[in-house]
Amino acid sequence: MNLQQLAAHDGREGRKAYIAVNGTIYDVTDSPRWKNGLHLPDHQAGQDLSEELAAAPHVRSVVERFPVIGTLEEEVQQKTGGGKLTVGVVICAVIAALVLFLLL
Repeated sequence: MNLQQLAAHDGREGRKAYIAVNGTIYDVTDSPRWKNGLHLPDHQAGQDLSEELAAAPHVRSVVERFPVIGTLEEEVQQKTGGGKLTVGVVICAVIAALVLFLLL
């Protein structure tokens, strides 16, 4: 499951409530502490809460009691220079057209 798919499980309007912690996705739907996908004061289901859990007042073993749904897929962000290449080609074409115009 990726982050976009996880976000669809926010516990609102009858949807399942899933959270991700350190790459593992847990189902917190049936927990009274996650009513409507919200764990007070401000943790919403449907998110990766790994960083928040590091500062939580309880230990990680509390989260590990919930059923495991699967793993969170890492999203690979591709950095391409496609946009820069296109701009460069356009600029070169304009310069070439100007040179030809001035020479003819």
